[in-house]
Parts: sequence; structure tokens; C-alpha cells
Amino acid sequence: MTEQGLPQSGDEGEFARFDLYSVPSPCFVVDEVAIERNLKILAGVKERSGAKVLLALKAFSMFSLGPLVRQYLDGTCASGIYEAKLANQHFGGSLTTFCAGYKSDDLPEIVSLSDHLIFNSVAQKERFAHIVAASDSKTSVGLRINPEHSEGHTEKYDPCAPCSRLGVPLSQLELEDFEGVDGIHMHTLCEQGFAPLKRTWEAALPRLKPFLERLRWINFGGGHHITRSDYDREGLIEFIKNIRETFAVDVYLEPGEACAIDAGILVGEILDLPFNEKQLAISDISATCHMPDVIEAPYRPAMLGERDEGSSFLIGGPSCLAGDVIGGYRPAKPFEIGDRFAFLDQAHYSMVKTNTFNGVPLPAIAIWNSDTNQTRIVKSFGYTDFEQRLS
Repeated sequence: MTEQGLPQSGDEGEFARFDLYSVPSPCFVVDEVAIERNLKILAGVKERSGAKVLLALKAFSMFSLGPLVRQYLDGTCASGIYEAKLANQHFGGSLTTFCAGYKSDDLPEIVSLSDHLIFNSVAQKERFAHIVAASDSKTSVGLRINPEHSEGHTEKYDPCAPCSRLGVPLSQLELEDFEGVDGIHMHTLCEQGFAPLKRTWEAALPRLKPFLERLRWINFGGGHHITRSDYDREGLIEFIKNIRETFAVDVYLEPGEACAIDAGILVGEILDLPFNEKQLAISDISATCHMPDVIEAPYRPAMLGERDEGSSFLIGGPSCLAGDVIGGYRPAKPFEIGDRFAFLDQAHYSMVKTNTFNGVPLPAIAIWNSDTNQTRIVKSFGYTDFEQRLS
């Protein structure tokens, strides 16, 4: 999933000194100092470029850190009614909502909560125009476009892949489609640097030019790894300034992962050590329940304290899914039953994608302060959480 040329995430950072036995297992542990570090970088880009920067809740919805996010960013972006309500209750600031398909029953409340409402098709924009018009809010309407220029490395994460359902293909747009539209949304990246954004804009610009004079804002979506050390932030800043000055529009960015890169771990425990051709390790961390991207992407998360040499263990989860396997790892010392371990860079996406398949418990959520070494558990889950999802 990571763009070629960018380092794989998984920097141990301050977590190398975190006491894995100080929290229940399994448990997501988020370093609020690391989150603030990322937010400060994003705030610097915002201030120097004049862009509006929003947190993408689909990647990181940890509302206990909402007040911290609000100190640095302009607001949030949501993907539907539930995230819009969460944003309103816990984050504040500006709210942009985009959904691939709105339900008419949800839309009046979404409109009332949102500063920007982005439609995925011209048909939905026209079908629901009366709901927007009837609202007392001053919601600005946008249209998601597909620039038909692919920069993705994995098709399932590429909004510009063939037959994509996300955005109106640029080649299909006509001037009349922009009736009642104030802005465009162009989210085409996934864990990428500045160069793919620049190439996408340059490819789309000739076809976009006839429409730009009608627009008040352009939203470049998410997928920008702005907080990585080798991201070309100077290039991004100049790019945004140029677009704002040339076309007299506001520019929005919606980083999600960039807000939480290398800011969290998922702590687990070794439950059993069977052998079947290879040394196996059964843990209370489940790929399918706690880190579904391991199976969906797929990818191999880095492990805290992993070594290049030593005993290798094939770590899997406690569920009955045969494919609930995370991967092969070499811990600092051979695992014993009861040992704690942790996977790195798990603050984003993993936490928002957890599920209780097979009755596997959800991980607790803790906030750690790497400056003070203080830890607090902000959420624990039990049987009731599992039961209430069923009937």
C-alpha cells in the first residue's frame, strides 16, 4: 500500500520503552505526544499554504483526542451520518461530508451538520437539491470527480481504477452539471507523496479549466502522507499557494493516516505455542477482527522489537478462521506463553475497522503520554458490546 520511495511505517520511536504489561491485552495504545507532533506538522502546512486541513475520521476517529485535534486543524471530514454526528459532538470546527450514496432519510440531518456536502454523482446532486435548498444551513455543495488518472499501486485502494464507483469521470462532465455546485472533491491517492498529486492535477487541469471559474473551492481529499519525514512539504505548500492565487479558490486537504502515523501500537499476548512444520504462536490479537487490512490489503505490520535473526514464529489469532494469520516474526527473545508483544503503527484504520467476529473481544483503548510516561485507559469493551450488536 505504501508508495515506492517512501519508507515503510513502523518506527518504534518512544514505544521502545513502553511497558507492555501496564495495559490489558489486547489493547490499542496511542501516544498523544506523537499525535500532537503530526498535528503540528499539518498545522505548519496549513498556515504557510493557506489551505484548510481536515482530519479524515474514516482513518482516525479517536474522539477522546478531539480537543487536541481542534487546536491544530480546521475540522474534520465524514463519510456519512454517524461520522458527521461524531464530528459535531466531539471535534468541532468545519465539517465536510462525502458519501458514495446518500439516503434521503439521513440527508436533512447531514446537511444541517455539514459546512460542505459532496455528492458522488450528478444524479444524486440533482435528486437531493430540494433537501439542500430547504435547509436553514448554508451548506456548500460539491461534486466528487474522477480525474481518470491512476497513481495507485493497489487496485482496491485506487479511486481511479477501471470501473471505479467513486466520483464522476472527468470525461463525462458538462458545464450544466455544475449548476448549484461550489466546489470539487478529487481524492485519488493512498499513502502517497506529493509527486502523484502534482501529476494528477497536471493531467486533469486541461479538462477542468472550463469549470474552474465557477468554483469557490477545491478539495484534494486524503491519502497524503504529509507527516512523513521525506514528504515534499515545500512542494505541496507552493502547489497550494499557486492554485489559490491562480484560480481564486480555497483549497482543502483531508489527511487521515498522516494525523496518526507511528503514533499507536496494538498490544497482544501469546496464548499457545503449537508446532506444525513451523513454530506457531496463537495470540489474542486477531488479524480478521483487529487488523483486517492485514488480510484485505494484504500487508505485514511491523512488530515492536523485531530482530533480523533468531527464532521465527508464525503469529495467528484466536478465531476459527484458518486464514487468521498475521505473519512470521523474530522477537527479541523466543516467545513463551504469557509474553506480551506489540504491532507498530496501529492508531489509524485498525482501530476503526475492528469487529467481533467469532466472539473475539475488542481491544481496549489507552492513551499514553511519552513525555510523562503516564497511561490512562479510555475505553474497555466486554460481553455487552458483543451482545448489543446482535439480536
